Amino acid sequence: MISAINSSLSALSAFAKKQESIADNTANVNTDGFKKTRVTFQSEVAGTVEPQVSRVDTPGPLVYEQSPEGYGLVEKSNVEISEEIPQAMLNKRFYQANLKMIQFSDEMLGSLLDIKS
Repeated sequence: MISAINSSLSALSAFAKKQESIADNTANVNTDGFKKTRVTFQSEVAGTVEPQVSRVDTPGPLVYEQSPEGYGLVEKSNVEISEEIPQAMLNKRFYQANLKMIQFSDEMLGSLLDIKS
């Protein structure tokens, strides 16, 4: 029972890290030259999860704009809001599922302790 709680707590931490990445990407969608980050999960010993943050270095679209130096090509952010919103929605559901697992494990542990007494 304790290992299930430990695994779920680890997953909650990993999904929180992923949500931070999604929020940062979304906040910088209009920042020239910004490179998005992606979070992947690596399973560790004892059923825990370790988030791995990596920067995506694909170039953003080039736009011809006027700058203080004159007209020229400016690289925009490589963030696609159409990717970030669905990721945020999925991440929310994964987070909720792990919260439910902790709640279930807590109830089961409470029941076992009630039976023992």
